[in-house]
Amino acid sequence: MQLTWNLKELYSSFDSEEFKNDMKRLDECIYEFGDFAEKITKDYDNEVKKIEEYISRKITITKLMVNLDNFISLTLSADTKNEKASKNSDLLEAKMSEMVSPTTRINKWIRGIKDIDSVIEKSSLLKEHKFIIKEIVEKSKYLLSYKEETIISKMKNTGSNAWSKLKDNLISNLKVDIEQDGEMKQLPLTVVLNMAYDKDKDVRKKGYDAEIASYYKVEEGVAACLNGIKGEVLTVCDLRGYKSPIEMTLVGSRMDKESLDAMLTAMKESLPHFRKYMKCKAKMLGYKNGLPFYEMYAPVSSAKMKFTYEKGAEFVIKNFRTFSDDLADFAKKAIDNAWIDVEPREGKVGGGFCSNITTIGESRILLNYGGNFSDVVTLAHELGHGFHGECLKGESILNCDYPMPIAETASIFCETIIKKAAVKEASKDEALAILEQEISDCNQVIVDIYSRFLFEKSVFEKRKESALSVEEIKQCMIEAQKESYGDGLDPQYLHPYMWTWKPHYYYADYNFYNFPYAFGLLFAKGLYAEYLKRGQDFVKDYEQLLAITGRNNIADITKVMGIDIHDINFWRASLKTIEDDIDKFIELSE
Repeated sequence: MQLTWNLKELYSSFDSEEFKNDMKRLDECIYEFGDFAEKITKDYDNEVKKIEEYISRKITITKLMVNLDNFISLTLSADTKNEKASKNSDLLEAKMSEMVSPTTRINKWIRGIKDIDSVIEKSSLLKEHKFIIKEIVEKSKYLLSYKEETIISKMKNTGSNAWSKLKDNLISNLKVDIEQDGEMKQLPLTVVLNMAYDKDKDVRKKGYDAEIASYYKVEEGVAACLNGIKGEVLTVCDLRGYKSPIEMTLVGSRMDKESLDAMLTAMKESLPHFRKYMKCKAKMLGYKNGLPFYEMYAPVSSAKMKFTYEKGAEFVIKNFRTFSDDLADFAKKAIDNAWIDVEPREGKVGGGFCSNITTIGESRILLNYGGNFSDVVTLAHELGHGFHGECLKGESILNCDYPMPIAETASIFCETIIKKAAVKEASKDEALAILEQEISDCNQVIVDIYSRFLFEKSVFEKRKESALSVEEIKQCMIEAQKESYGDGLDPQYLHPYMWTWKPHYYYADYNFYNFPYAFGLLFAKGLYAEYLKRGQDFVKDYEQLLAITGRNNIADITKVMGIDIHDINFWRASLKTIEDDIDKFIELSE
């Protein structure tokens, strides 16, 4: 079983004729697109034909960019020191910035069409892309002039894009000094992070202490990255006329504030229940003052929930099949065809992600697999993202770009399948371990995500006045954790550096990439409850739901399944399923 991914379906190498030709072809397409934009925006004659050609050209360019960008970014994710990938990343970003001015010109022109609905109805191609055309009209009110948008795009290459790359480089190459077997060693951060799941309490504590101490080596550099990116976001947000970065995020997420407020209010109401779980776990592990941060993932059962990658893959495929053959067959295809980069190593970015490569109908998944049940869950999570891409294969590439909150639905739904199926064949000790894993994951997605939301909100507010020092950033993180976790955590052992390695804070185009995880969890919980009611009749509707996520607002997507996300009672009902699990866990622990 191959443990590194295969990118040859994209390109064999950076020196291949295919890669070089596509880079050259992209230049030609962008140049032609610029001429096209200037030509069609002179008047409003032949509107249907002009928008059709715009869509066709955009599809061609998007396919080229998807192939090139995925090959470059995936190579860099697995090896941040790859010089050819780094150089080509800079080249591609420069090319992509050349698209900004003509795209802005065309989008403003489309907004000026007097009756866009009647224009769309005259063409099957335009009707297929109706949602994104109407979205162009809506979002164009936030566009600046062609020159201003071009300047912003080009400055990003030496601004937020460069800061993000520096952060990745600093963290992926950070070595942690730690004593093992009587001698000092230097280990990659990803390896030390996996110690949090070790069955030995001393290993967990030692890993936490060494991890915290290691950030001193890079804290100033990473803080500069965070300040640079957040400062740029605030500037651009103000220039475009958004009230705040959160408003900009909601518009980009196709979500309204009413939905977000309903969800956050329900989450805040549920926090005392999660704190009961943390205090219960602390008591089980012998702590009296709440749970130390380094014990968040500590096993509480004697069950040996260790999985080699091969065993974990088999486990996922087998249990996916309890839901549908389509899902199981997709997972097997991804695993068998080397779509997954599995193990942690120096120079590889931390965490996990899935990149759906729509042009070739495949996905690539990055893991830092450590052999724990949580790693099996992560595998299922990322394969869920991949299956979302599989369900979009029949859609135009322009209709495959779904918003952040809905992006986590399929992944968390797959987590739920795995955990529920696993409990059925587990021993009593294993069932307790799986239940605790489920609650621990929910604790992360509700309580920790809420703290990350509070942290990012605080950083933005303070960054308006001036750049934040390392100590100020750490204080923001501690205050957010205290407000979210409350007395569930031991205040002496929090995590002031959680902002250093979480990648989502460093995406200038995706701010507040935290609440989408809570949305995905709670929406998936609601969907899973519907699946239990309807059985196999639900499966095809679920696949259809995933297929329309790129061409609808979130509230309209959820209505397809009869869910109103403006209603706080929906969120409360989903949270109640987790609260019931917490009550069951506390009962079993006693």
